[in-house]
Amino acid sequence: MAGDTDCVIRIRNLVNAFGNQVIHDGVDLDVRRGEVIGIVGGSGAGKSVMLRTVVGLNRPRSGSIEVLGRDVLHMTEEEQRELETHWGVLFQDGALFSSLTVAQNIEVPLKEDLHLPERLMAEIAACKIGMVGLPPEAADKYPAQLSGGMRKRAGLARALALDPEILFLDEPTAGLDPIGAAAFDQLIKDLQSSLGLTVFLVTHDLDSLFAICDRVAVLIDKKMRVATLDEHLRDDHPWIHAYFHGPRGRAARPAEAADRAPAVR
Repeated sequence: MAGDTDCVIRIRNLVNAFGNQVIHDGVDLDVRRGEVIGIVGGSGAGKSVMLRTVVGLNRPRSGSIEVLGRDVLHMTEEEQRELETHWGVLFQDGALFSSLTVAQNIEVPLKEDLHLPERLMAEIAACKIGMVGLPPEAADKYPAQLSGGMRKRAGLARALALDPEILFLDEPTAGLDPIGAAAFDQLIKDLQSSLGLTVFLVTHDLDSLFAICDRVAVLIDKKMRVATLDEHLRDDHPWIHAYFHGPRGRAARPAEAADRAPAVR
């Protein structure tokens, strides 16, 4: 188990519900500093709801959430804004402002939170653009002028604008072709290593799980099972077994993981 100083996100007995429909019923989760944790589950399991709850976009029915030692559910608006400077979020569609250029999109959090001179913000934007593998000329392009993969990278650049400690990613490889998805996985892995990021990754992409995740949290039966991939491969829960041992799961597994896994029943 991680010690208190190593736990950057702590969720206890979390309940999310919409009307009479309970999505999460008593979820516990510890996210360790510097790890990449994948969040997976079937359709309707509430993967994105979990992410949105942690970052304050959804109010849970009950439970507690601590991020960097702070109680997310009981803080002032000013405290919330300050905490948000310690994380970056990339939503599935990039969520870029269509009327702003890539550079201007990256500058939005800089203007809101740091009030820096224009020249310095332009330099930071250029740095982040290069950091995510976009060409310099992307700075002056609008989202509609970018491919899907470039929009995701631009969204990632904005998420990194304030040099966050935690990076939240919601289905980052959705809609990308296999080559583009693999390149994005490698980018996340490289950024996590070089910047010391903690990455909270919501995904359905099995390749991403095996490529970059240290542990995987499976939302199942309204609860959460957290384990390494090797441990999940030995789990006999029907859904988990079908997920990791089905055709796509077998194709995604590295050879050494496949050798350790039990045979498909």
